[in-house]
Amino acid sequence: MLLQNNGVARRIYEDSDADLQLKGFHEEVATPLLTNVTMAYTGATNLTQIHFRQYYNGSEIVVAGQITDKNIETFTPEVVAISYSQTPPQFTDSLKPAVYEEVQQTPSTKLKIKDQVIDVTSCCLSLKATSSCLGCSLGDDIMEKVVQITLFGLLLALVTTLPNKDDWDIYSFHINSTVTSRYATTVITSRVANRMDQSKEIEFQVRIPKNAFISKFRMFIDGQVYDGVVKAKEQAQQQYTEAVSRGQSAGLVSSVGRTLEEFKTSVTVAANKKVTFELTYEELLKRRLGKYELQIHARPMQPVKDFKVDVYIHEKAGINFLEVKGGLSTNTLANAITKTKTDKEAWVYFYPTEDQQKTCDSCGEQGMNGDLVIVYEVNRDIAFGDIKNSDGYFVHHFAPSNLPRIPKNVVFVIDQSGSMHGRKIQQTRTALIHILNDLAEDDYFALITFNSDILYWKRELVQATEENVGSGKRFAQNIHDGGGTDINEAVLQGASMLNAHRREGSASILILLTDGDPTSGVINLESIQSNVREAIADKFPLYCLGFGFDVNFEFLEKMSLQNNGVARRIYEDSDADLQLKGFYEEVATPLLTNVTMAYTGATNLTQTHFRQYYNGSEIVVAGQITDNNIGTFTPEVVAISGNGLVRFLETNDTTDPSESDSRIQRVWAYLTVKQLLDKELKSSGPEKEEMKKEALDLSLKYSFVTPLTSMVVTKPPGENSDVLHKPKEGEKPVRGGFAVQGGARTGHTSTLLAIPHNPGFAVQGGARTGHTSTLLAIPHNPGYAVQAAAIPHNPGLQSHPRLRGYPAAAIPHNPGFQGQPGLHGYPGGGGGYFAHAPPAAGDVFQPILASRPRTSLPNLRYFLPIDVNNVSPTILSATPSTAPVSYRFLLKGDSQALPLCFDVPGDTRLKLFHHPNRELSVNGALASEANRGFKIIGIHLKNDQYVEIHPSRIHVKKAEGVLIQTASHLLTADITVIGRDKEFDVAVGDTRMVILIHQRDGEEFLWPVLRQWPSDNNVEGLLALKPAVYEEVQQTPSTKLKIKDQEIDVTRSSAVDYSISVPPTLDCWFMSAESALQRRLDDFIIAQL
Repeated sequence: MLLQNNGVARRIYEDSDADLQLKGFHEEVATPLLTNVTMAYTGATNLTQIHFRQYYNGSEIVVAGQITDKNIETFTPEVVAISYSQTPPQFTDSLKPAVYEEVQQTPSTKLKIKDQVIDVTSCCLSLKATSSCLGCSLGDDIMEKVVQITLFGLLLALVTTLPNKDDWDIYSFHINSTVTSRYATTVITSRVANRMDQSKEIEFQVRIPKNAFISKFRMFIDGQVYDGVVKAKEQAQQQYTEAVSRGQSAGLVSSVGRTLEEFKTSVTVAANKKVTFELTYEELLKRRLGKYELQIHARPMQPVKDFKVDVYIHEKAGINFLEVKGGLSTNTLANAITKTKTDKEAWVYFYPTEDQQKTCDSCGEQGMNGDLVIVYEVNRDIAFGDIKNSDGYFVHHFAPSNLPRIPKNVVFVIDQSGSMHGRKIQQTRTALIHILNDLAEDDYFALITFNSDILYWKRELVQATEENVGSGKRFAQNIHDGGGTDINEAVLQGASMLNAHRREGSASILILLTDGDPTSGVINLESIQSNVREAIADKFPLYCLGFGFDVNFEFLEKMSLQNNGVARRIYEDSDADLQLKGFYEEVATPLLTNVTMAYTGATNLTQTHFRQYYNGSEIVVAGQITDNNIGTFTPEVVAISGNGLVRFLETNDTTDPSESDSRIQRVWAYLTVKQLLDKELKSSGPEKEEMKKEALDLSLKYSFVTPLTSMVVTKPPGENSDVLHKPKEGEKPVRGGFAVQGGARTGHTSTLLAIPHNPGFAVQGGARTGHTSTLLAIPHNPGYAVQAAAIPHNPGLQSHPRLRGYPAAAIPHNPGFQGQPGLHGYPGGGGGYFAHAPPAAGDVFQPILASRPRTSLPNLRYFLPIDVNNVSPTILSATPSTAPVSYRFLLKGDSQALPLCFDVPGDTRLKLFHHPNRELSVNGALASEANRGFKIIGIHLKNDQYVEIHPSRIHVKKAEGVLIQTASHLLTADITVIGRDKEFDVAVGDTRMVILIHQRDGEEFLWPVLRQWPSDNNVEGLLALKPAVYEEVQQTPSTKLKIKDQEIDVTRSSAVDYSISVPPTLDCWFMSAESALQRRLDDFIIAQL
């Protein structure tokens, strides 16, 4: 009916945001701009729709067709419509009409605009190929109005589809994640600048794992901190209702895809000002199929100069496997990833350049949009697992692996109702056939399908022999859809079959797959749940798989929880069969049943009884140690294995000595809240209210945003607060998003001078705490500041008396300069970082004078390793000795347990990195004193440029060694050096390294770390050495390693690895430098820097 009347139909979903859906639809048609739009195309055929009743602001008209005989010469497009205004609409912030005087026509045309004479050329803009140029005569007044209005409409359509790059600039985007004992705390920080000359609403959107709780949100604006406040949902409801009445959807969290939730808010930022957003969320990583996965989603919506992901993992049990996967880890982005691993720690860094953020598989002009997934596993040497305790709380991870599998009895109950038609039933058949292939021969199984009726493959469970599996697969292949959905009877029949097949020493499992609500038989949901609970009687778990979004997932989830199982949504997608198979693999190998975790001397425990434990999974229990008395704390695990009753007792090695770690308490709170929410879902009456109150109280105490709480996002005076709710599984997603994050420093005082109309530069203030400096504010490109007495090529700018004594900073003819690919503008909000423009021909190569900040960023911890994939030798602490001093270097390998190490004499100049194609050389001078590292790093660039890095400053010199300038930051067309607290970040083309600043006995020294390997492998130097590859061939009477057919005597030694900002001590195989390098050390020694 709608289509017959030039309209459209829209479904309004029955949900909490139905009012917003209605309002949102009205907003789409609220502003008509044109009516009776006709799109005419002479010389074209097979056109799509060309007549449109109305065109609305924010929408777009799209027409396609075939050009007759492919003759573009005869193809003439034209648009005719009726507008409702006599003149083109005007905006207060639009460009003023052009005012000029034509002063010369030969030999070239010149126009005079505001006393400036400009060379111009003539061009033509037309909507009709045969018309004159826009602005000239188009035949009559009507044609002029049509062209003007149509152009305006097309521009409006463009505005809605392109990102607002000119409105705000995300100049810094950091994600910092710390994982300890499988508990991840992730801080997303974004620094955004309003580059407009007027106030602008700036949005913040970020995607986080569904399993996580948001625990903190902050905004930093003009030196003020605005903290979000977690409140009970009922308390926050009034503010939420007010936000809805204003038509605002900001502040809501909604489900996005399978594993993510999206949080969105916004704030108004004054002209040429900045805002820092900081979001913290926490999650307990779940072990699936023998590994943990930390998912980090990056979608900044524009390439970001300073983009960083830093992940640090510490596991007491030891890390035996580390991998990085996801859409952001492939192809062009692979060399932006650095990872390293020691026995108990691991570091992963992801530092893509601006160019890489545009060219990867999931990238574009709007930057990256994808996941970085860090996968790891811990050692399982002790069957009891490991217990960590701190400040009266403990967490116990239990995942024994060296156990015999328990044979299982499994009944599959498969929905074949009419709603399963098409791809869903096909994928179900495919998955079921794969699953049957994986059954062990000592398993027993049965198949039930249902619609309005119950259909049996066999009336009882049968052994998974080759013959029976083949018969079951043929049955599965012939499952067809049709009829209603009798969930009640189907599940009861499955439970009856398992109850009739009692088998000693086996584990029983009931699996239900359905895509809809019950429509036949018993349809009352509570009655079905009650019937199923009575039939199963706590004897085996029920796992419910909900296919798609038409299913009542809360019903399935409650029914599963009531029967010691879980519910899982299967997404309607091309890999639905793999999702089904993947779930089955998680429960395919039972190792223990009736697991009881007992803790004498402990209270307030999380769940301690588990029906079954499966291979590849993990049981986690947390609680409080009574009176914090570890002496009376006795843990024990009792279960039934394939060999009968088994006890797991604590050894002296399984419990860490008490140490202060607030995360242990937060793990307990996180687990407790999660389990109370599950209990609240499956309970009723007074018990339900009690569970709800306990979960709410804990959520408020630990500032967790849960289904029972909301976060009120406070904003500056005059703006309305947003209210953030956590969605339930299955709530509809919303569009949009960029993920961002930040932090700021304080205590800096600056005097700013305005330098208008320099779009290539931006303001950035701040230095170390208490430092005062005079800066020139350069609008329209936040993130940079210039300290100078005069700016060449900027007429009208005069020296400022307060800048006396400082040399000029060259700002050449390059108004659009935005920074080199991979070179990161340093964050604002008082960060104290500086930059300057790349020199043009004839300009002096001159950085900006400033001091390197010393204040640490709050809540950020940097771990800076070498690249394991392209491992360079790492300098370690000096070996204690008398003169002459020597320094120990480290050469790591891809898979060897121990790295190689060797000594180099002190007071030596070394060739660290040489890239002939880039005309790039990096050299280093070792200190002559003990317990120091490199005192100077020298960088040679093309055109005889030379940069010298010291622990506290940068020297820029001419080729003959004459000092041009001292600085803490350097930004030119060839190199970027950004000084941060305890590091310098150096980028030259696609090569990137970090020079760490360490301190010992009050003295600072440098440590170079290659962070990004160049795409061109034609490089040499100590930092360019390949990973060590060796074989251990003899252990007695002395250890020998075999390297390239050469057997080498080695001794076991140890040293501190200063390639990491928080240096660990590593064991290593010590040998001569020549043996480790497989060439003479002299090949790496140079006469001068």
